Amino acid sequence: MTPPAPPAAAPADRRRDLAADCSSCAGLCCVLPAFAASADFAIDKPAGRACVHLTADARCGIHADLRQRGFPGCTVFDCFGAGQRLVRAAAVERPAADPGVAAAFPVLRQLHELLWYLTEAAALPLPAGLHDEVTTALGRTERLAAGSPAELAAVDAGVVRAEAGELLGRVSAAVRPGGDDRRGADLVGADLRRTDLRRVSLRGAYLLGADLRGADLTGTDLLGADLRAADLRGADLTGALFLTRPQVAAARGDGGTRLPAVLGRPAHWTAAAPGVSRPRPRRRGGRRGGRRGGRGGAAGR
Repeated sequence: MTPPAPPAAAPADRRRDLAADCSSCAGLCCVLPAFAASADFAIDKPAGRACVHLTADARCGIHADLRQRGFPGCTVFDCFGAGQRLVRAAAVERPAADPGVAAAFPVLRQLHELLWYLTEAAALPLPAGLHDEVTTALGRTERLAAGSPAELAAVDAGVVRAEAGELLGRVSAAVRPGGDDRRGADLVGADLRRTDLRRVSLRGAYLLGADLRGADLTGTDLLGADLRAADLRGADLTGALFLTRPQVAAARGDGGTRLPAVLGRPAHWTAAAPGVSRPRPRRRGGRRGGRRGGRGGAAGR
C-alpha cells in the first residue's frame, strides 16, 4: 500500500518581505520626511534635509541609542520595505536628493502598508466571493507598487486606501461574527484588563497608555489603532487582525506578550513577565472598563 503523502508545508508569509532593509536603502526616511521637536524627536528637521545623525554611508549614527537620545519616533517608523524597493527602481546616484524619489516615497510606503493588510486578509477563511475581491485588490496594489517613480507619484494614494479600507472592513466583519464595533473609540489610559475584547473592532481606536495586561485579543481588529505606550505585558495578540510592526514597537510588552510569528519582538521590551496574570474578562453586555479621555474618537480606516 502506498503511504499517504505528507501534508504540504504552509506557504511562507509574504509579509516577511514587507520589512525595511536599511542596508539596501539610502536613508530615505532620514532625509525626506519632516519632523518637529517633541517627545518623539529631539530636534526639528525640515523635509528634504538630512538628519544630523545620518552618516556619510546613509546609516543612522545613533541607531543603537535612539530612545535614549530622544528619538523614539524613529524606532516606530517602518516603511514596510518601500525604501529599498524605490532605491532599486529609481537607479539614481543620490536617491534621497532626487525629486522623483521624494514624490514617490510616501505613495509607495502607503501601498506597501496596504499590501501588508491585504496579504493577511487573503490568508483568512473568507467566503469565496470576498476572497476573490481581496486577491484582486492585492494584485492591483502590487501592480501599482511596481511602477516607476513617476508612475508612483501619479497614484492617488487616498483613493486606493479608501477602496482597500472598505474592503478590509468587510473582511473584518466576516471573520468576527458577533463581534462588537468600537471603531475610533477613545480608550486613552483605559483599564481594559477585564474587558472582553475578543472579536471586537478597535479599528482606529485611541489606546494610548491603555492597560491591556493579560488581554486576549483573538480576532480583535487593530487596523490603525493607536497603541503608543499601551501596556501589552502578558497579552495574547497571536490572533489579532491587521497588527503591524510600528504598532507593536510603540507599545510596552515583555517576554509574556504573545505576537504573530511574522512580527519580531521589539528590543526595548522587557524580558520577563512574572506576576502578570490573565484576568477573567467581563461578558459582553456588561459595563465596559476604562475611562474616556478628553479627545473625541475618529473613524477607523
